[in-house]
Amino acid sequence: MNQKFKTLILWALPILLVIALSYQFLSSSNVDSLKSNGTTVAPRNSAVARVSYGRFLDYINSGRVTSVDIFELIGGLILLARRSNGMPGGPGQAMQFGKTKARFAMEAETGVVFDDVAGVNEAKQDLQEVVTFLKKPEKFTSVGARIPKGVLLVGPPGTGKTLLAKAIAGEAGVPFFSLSGSEFVEMFVGVGASRVRDLFKRAKENSPCLIFIDEIDAVGRQRGAGIGGGNDEREQTLNQLLTEMDGFEGNSGIIIIAATNRPDVLDSALMRPGRFDRQVTVDAPDIKGRLSILEVHARNKKLQEDLTLESIARRTPGFTGADLANLLNEAAILTARRRKDSISISEIDDSVDRIVAGMEGSPLTDGRSKRLIAYHEVGHALIGSLVKAHDPVQKVTVIPRGQAKGLTWFTPDDEQTLVSRAQLKARIMGALGGRAAEDVVFGEGEITTGAGGDFQQVASMARQMVTRFGMSNLGPIALESGNQEVFVGRDLMTRSEVSDSISKQIDESVRIMVKECYKETYDIVSKNREAMDKIVDLLIEKETLDGDEFLSILSKFTKIPEKERTPQLLS
Repeated sequence: MNQKFKTLILWALPILLVIALSYQFLSSSNVDSLKSNGTTVAPRNSAVARVSYGRFLDYINSGRVTSVDIFELIGGLILLARRSNGMPGGPGQAMQFGKTKARFAMEAETGVVFDDVAGVNEAKQDLQEVVTFLKKPEKFTSVGARIPKGVLLVGPPGTGKTLLAKAIAGEAGVPFFSLSGSEFVEMFVGVGASRVRDLFKRAKENSPCLIFIDEIDAVGRQRGAGIGGGNDEREQTLNQLLTEMDGFEGNSGIIIIAATNRPDVLDSALMRPGRFDRQVTVDAPDIKGRLSILEVHARNKKLQEDLTLESIARRTPGFTGADLANLLNEAAILTARRRKDSISISEIDDSVDRIVAGMEGSPLTDGRSKRLIAYHEVGHALIGSLVKAHDPVQKVTVIPRGQAKGLTWFTPDDEQTLVSRAQLKARIMGALGGRAAEDVVFGEGEITTGAGGDFQQVASMARQMVTRFGMSNLGPIALESGNQEVFVGRDLMTRSEVSDSISKQIDESVRIMVKECYKETYDIVSKNREAMDKIVDLLIEKETLDGDEFLSILSKFTKIPEKERTPQLLS
């Protein structure tokens, strides 16, 4: 069709529409028609009230409906169609089930760059290479290197996997697709596989590009496990994903980045090179990493001059990036609540306690309960201080937090990657210290349920020493595997790996080990009863004692062994 003719039609259609609407309006206006005798006649075709469908048909049969406003009819149908398209299950949605739900950005503006990611330098370096490959491919192709097809980010929650993906999107400068693994899953058969095909179709149209799939374990679990068999909808979706990632047809120019904290349940075909060429581990940061993370999150925080980020980093072993961000935010909220101008060490300590143990409760008013809890907590701290292999005491308090009526904090070694038998035994004795103190002071008839949580920890540590670490009289052998969960993607039911006689020996070894540790703990507490009474009186008065104050009082009654600590270097 000629371009001039198209232009003429585009101009003529609105003009004709305006003329038709004007004619319809003038012909149907019928303002106050009067009969010759002066009575008012209602327009013959005007609706004066709502009528039933049957009466409407009677009007048509009697000839009272002489014309229909076609423009209003068409407009109503269009409006009805548009409304039904937007409704779930409407006719417009029928063909949308198989379309991908991925968010698409030609140049993603996440507000996050690699400078905003700290504490995971190794992972950041691997991902920066991907961005460099997209921007300067000749740097790698000149030496025969090819771009990785996929990168799998693995690590516990809160370590910064999604933040790294945002940084890649913010710096790559290429089209970016982002979605969750659960968005592939649908109750209708074949929808998940269709969404996978549509996603890669759009990605190929915009290559080179990046696809980020968060929580990929929702769709990438091991096939043929559990009740689902081998033909359920999730497995068909996974099969299509495997084919699109590395199948008969190539997908050059598409880089897939996925994140999960459950790599153990992923299908082996999904993990192989060619689909995910790189597996980047994003672990909890060490002290240097925590310091760099704190420097990022403390940019807009006011800190007192005597409060250093290094002291906070030493105070928070085991914290992830999300934990540290939450810590500084909680400290800032607490500072504003206390009407202070800057964050001090007091707000940091209270925020750490809140994150780890929960909200602070009301102080105890019952004198007997308070004294009993004080002896229980001092028993933990006493064993932690007098057993050389145990972590040093940081704080003892009888102020309730969360479900605990009292707490004893220890400072673990930050660089501790391997745990010795002496350290595990010391931790068992430390957990038994509370019950031993109750037994020594109040007698066996007055012991309480306060040691229930301690006994669970003791049973877990002792059983692992026997069955997994080979630290018992059964010898250096692993008698149980580490993964005993059911319905997490592999086994339908747990399988016993040992005979009944070996199970009985395991139970007996655990019982003997705990019994020996409790006897040693009881003896230590009995010998230091005088020091414990003095510390309990002071703890009831002040409600909280820090580690240095506790040790200064205890050192007046007994000799405290020197703890062997690994120096934490920040340079």
